[in-house]
Amino acid sequence: MPHACSAERALTQLPILQAATDREIETAFTSLVQLQAGALVVGADAFFNSRREQLVALAARHMVPAIYEWREFAEAGGLISYGPSLTSANRQAGDYVGKILKGAKPADLPDQRPTKFELVINLKTANALGLTVPQSILVRADAVIE
Repeated sequence: MPHACSAERALTQLPILQAATDREIETAFTSLVQLQAGALVVGADAFFNSRREQLVALAARHMVPAIYEWREFAEAGGLISYGPSLTSANRQAGDYVGKILKGAKPADLPDQRPTKFELVINLKTANALGLTVPQSILVRADAVIE
């Protein structure tokens, strides 16, 4: 008689931590440690961007590998960033302003979406965390900080 094999599926829970104050950021990192989180994804947010140094420092202090959306986080010591180029987005915004100043109606202009995305890897941070970044990822990076 044939029998069916049942494979148990490992469910991975991804806790979502929110922070809207400096104190809540500190609390979120305490929670990450308690949860034994293997990594952190920091979403794009104006508040988080304004707290870049704090987020990068806390990730380093708690030895939490983190990925951010903006290149500036990796440049500030974050592990990795992947997201739209702020320089490119600002250039697009400047082009729009120029068109409007020349008489174009904003409602007549097409929607703009990011066209350039950047992968930035901070190898100094990877080494401090005891991580090895595969060569296959390094060659895809737009910038590698050594």
